[in-house]
Amino acid sequence: MPSAVGDRLRLVVRVLGSLVADEVGQATRLRRRKRDTHSPVASAEALQGAPEDAAGGEQRRAKAVRQALESLGPFYVKLGQMLSTRPDMVPQSIRDELQNLHDQVDVQPFSEFEPVLERDLGPDWKLRFDDIDTVKPLGAASLAQVYRVTLPGGRPAVVKIQRPGIREGVLADMALMRKAARIVARVAPRFNEVIDIEAMLGSVFDAMEPELDFTGEARNMDEAREHVRAFRTLEVPRVLHAGPKVLVQSLAAGVSVRHLDRAHFADDERVEIGKDLLRFMYHGYFVHRFFHADPHAGNVFAAPGAPATLIDWGMVGRLDRRTSLRLLPLFMTLAQNDGAGLAQHWAEMGRMTSWANMPAFAADMAAFVPKVSHLSLEEMNFGMALTTVLAKASRRGIGSPPAVSLLGKSFANLDGSVRHLAPEITLPEVFQGEVPRILLALGREFLGRHQFARNSMELLLTAVTSPEQVRGVLADVANRQFALNVHEPRTPTAMGGQRPVRPSGGLLALGAMAYLLGRSHSR
Repeated sequence: MPSAVGDRLRLVVRVLGSLVADEVGQATRLRRRKRDTHSPVASAEALQGAPEDAAGGEQRRAKAVRQALESLGPFYVKLGQMLSTRPDMVPQSIRDELQNLHDQVDVQPFSEFEPVLERDLGPDWKLRFDDIDTVKPLGAASLAQVYRVTLPGGRPAVVKIQRPGIREGVLADMALMRKAARIVARVAPRFNEVIDIEAMLGSVFDAMEPELDFTGEARNMDEAREHVRAFRTLEVPRVLHAGPKVLVQSLAAGVSVRHLDRAHFADDERVEIGKDLLRFMYHGYFVHRFFHADPHAGNVFAAPGAPATLIDWGMVGRLDRRTSLRLLPLFMTLAQNDGAGLAQHWAEMGRMTSWANMPAFAADMAAFVPKVSHLSLEEMNFGMALTTVLAKASRRGIGSPPAVSLLGKSFANLDGSVRHLAPEITLPEVFQGEVPRILLALGREFLGRHQFARNSMELLLTAVTSPEQVRGVLADVANRQFALNVHEPRTPTAMGGQRPVRPSGGLLALGAMAYLLGRSHSR
């Protein structure tokens, strides 16, 4: 094992191991206190104080987890943010605290970043800027610091500079967690059957890659700027220079919507910005299959009378065509108050384990969906509603696709950003209004030259392999009744129906992973 990975392993085992030891110590102290409580009076006092002590203990535990993840750096911050949307893996008290995870660290002096600027921009890097505010950065995150600059000619911009040595540390963390995921798959096969940790981490790693090389983030921005043109109240910063560790881009107008005063905006303006943000993200999920994975309120800037700007394109998600097409009807069933339909589409998007209980999941959704489908953002957290579906699916033995972690994070952050802008918006209403445009875009894609050729080939293959179906179609055409049903191979479901065959594809959880890794490394 390279020394960087070995050093990182020892640190992770020490930090997470101390959390587990503290947890065990608290449990031991609680048992001792109960054992030492002999008198009726003392017992009554203990019982009265127990709920409060338990609640306080939960809060302390959750805060300790958050602080530990923050101390381990950016990779674990991102992991904690993912876990905050996974009720199937993490208890409520810790999820609530993990939502307070901030990718904020102590500000390093600008002198620490000058060597990075010189390596990326050359020894004459100062000539590229008329001025640079080196005293107070616009932002200080664990991966980079951002400074306001003035370009020759007076144009304002920002420069984002990667922290020295951070790339190597994150890559070491990724190698460590890949190994941990493989160990968990071996020692907990039933858990891994419903939650494929290695695949989930893979989707996170893919999304984080551009954050470690700003040329990738620049490409994401260029791609997003092409997609955002259709939405008049939104824009994406323009890339002015992109190197592996230095990114110069146009300055976003206004302030983040987290600090926005809605009274400064006309109601129609802020509502339209909120709706356009939703529409843009919906097209990302269903049409472009490329979406901002971290659209929290700090990454959306707005000013009265100007387009809102969606910044920080280092972390994006990408969906394959099949997952995206299955995600669309899932959203439609939620918007149309169809719980049983949502259950069916979720199962088709994911996978059925050997112990899946589909009728119970359908009943869960039939009871849950009517409670949320009509609510506005003031009344409902849409991202958390979807994670509730995830939790119930996992409990019923229905595995979800790896992309659901990034999707859940994106949904939850989008929900919060739009709530800051226009809490009166009803998400299902905006979605249903956008469905015709989405379907039109998908129709154009279907009829496009390359996709049409593929679809035609699939129909030809079906004709070759299913001549009886072709004869049936010809008979229908002769009778002026045309219907073509192309079936995938199917297997029985727990409901007695059929579903397409698909290719095979936590504090204590984190502590156990660290412990297992430590033992594996010591052998």
